[in-house]
Amino acid sequence: MTAPPAPRAAGAPPRRGPVDLPGPEGDNSIAREPLWYAYGAGDDAPEAPPWTWVPQPPPDTHVPPPPPRGGGPRHALPLGTHDRLAALPYPALPPSGTAEGGAAGAGGRGGAAEPVGVRLGRALVTAFGPQRREPENPYNDHRPYASPRCLFPVHAFVDGGTGMPWRLLEPDRHALTGAPGEPARNVVLTGRYTTVPPAYQWFRGSLVAIELGFVLRALSLGLELFEVPARLRLPGADAHALLPALGLDDAWAWSLPFVVELDGGGARAREAEPVPGPPAHLGRTDPALAALIRVNREQTYGGAPAPLTTAVPAGLGPSATVPDWAELLWRRHSGRMPRALHGMSGRRRSVPAEALDSAARWLSVPPPGPELAAAFEAVKVTAVVRGVEGRADGVHLLRDGVAHLLRADATAPERLEERYGYGVSPVNGCGIRDAPLTVFLSVRTRELFERLGAAGWGAVQHAAGWAAHGLCLSAAASGLFARPVRAFKEIPTQRVLGLDPDEMIVLSVVVGVPQDTGGALLDLRL
Repeated sequence: MTAPPAPRAAGAPPRRGPVDLPGPEGDNSIAREPLWYAYGAGDDAPEAPPWTWVPQPPPDTHVPPPPPRGGGPRHALPLGTHDRLAALPYPALPPSGTAEGGAAGAGGRGGAAEPVGVRLGRALVTAFGPQRREPENPYNDHRPYASPRCLFPVHAFVDGGTGMPWRLLEPDRHALTGAPGEPARNVVLTGRYTTVPPAYQWFRGSLVAIELGFVLRALSLGLELFEVPARLRLPGADAHALLPALGLDDAWAWSLPFVVELDGGGARAREAEPVPGPPAHLGRTDPALAALIRVNREQTYGGAPAPLTTAVPAGLGPSATVPDWAELLWRRHSGRMPRALHGMSGRRRSVPAEALDSAARWLSVPPPGPELAAAFEAVKVTAVVRGVEGRADGVHLLRDGVAHLLRADATAPERLEERYGYGVSPVNGCGIRDAPLTVFLSVRTRELFERLGAAGWGAVQHAAGWAAHGLCLSAAASGLFARPVRAFKEIPTQRVLGLDPDEMIVLSVVVGVPQDTGGALLDLRL
């Protein structure tokens, strides 16, 4: 996933015009994020925080903290998950209700149904397991979902119920690490903000929230394919105490957790003390991080756990590219460049109408639970289309699984590329003008806050990540790449799309025709 370029090193922001909501033209997404939050919360004239203009080290110089390593024995996840996925034709799903008792279940293909614990392990491998390493790619390893700079700040923890210790999922070791316990009852998802370079400032919060949406859909798909029923519990009143119970030394640096309940038992905090707020020194050394953590601690919900719904749209036709689910996950990528160059390459080629139709369907599937579904409903999906057979080049609205032409405009892709923060250079590729589809997810933040309160901010980021991961899978099924980005200059991009000034672009995805770079793809699937 491509995040925005770093903010300006110094200098006061330019003066705003009367229709610039919430900030001045030319500001990138990093500078505008806190303004959009303040505007949504009711400030009609928000000002950029002083730290917006503080010079930051380039993102490439950031050394993330080492990944968490669980204490205790390591238990291998089940082998052969790739083979099981290869036996599941795409886009078919296993028949409902057969997992526990017969050969028709996902675990029962070629033998008796596997125990639920094994099927959970396969679902975790499906969602998180490394797919490949690309030696010429500056960002490795590659999983089934996109992540900014392949940093994967979101981690999963598994427990066996109240009183049992948590085990850490370590995808690179194909294992759960921690004291053995009873069969798993809960999976907790939480993201570490300090994994993302400080140059992204307040936007680190949105990157983690968006990736939680990616991961939620990836895990939902894995659980669905291996027929493990579950419910989602969004952060509630006990989330502050649950976070340090995971055994993290730096619990203050992690987002409030999502709990995926596997049997309805529910995760319980095992420490009385709530997670502390950001350390006092952050106010001096990294005020943006301190601010985004304080905002995250307000993202709590009061609803009951909700069943995980399907991650896959109904009525999909067979793919000419992807015969099974294993191949779909293998083919998902964000656009490759040769010789360790950055960015994305693409070819100008017409694509079948199916590519747009499939994308619209995947983008129409709501996330589970009423809060995330309400945020999802508030999102507008606008696409710039070029070279899709039977469809006019221009700007389309994608709604309820259907693409509607808003404005024919053959120049829109070129104008979008001009507004992108990482243009073509000796070290960077940019295939936006050749992309058959560039999708923008936008929301009116003021209306969002009025509907959902402060929690709407996180909910819409999660919903956007959920939608974007679906688009990534749709692209893979159509033989295309999909690159989630937030590097467009927002105000001029609003004008290309015909968005109103009070519509914030939450996330964008560039869907392009891949070029064969000739580079090696080392298979890491187990």
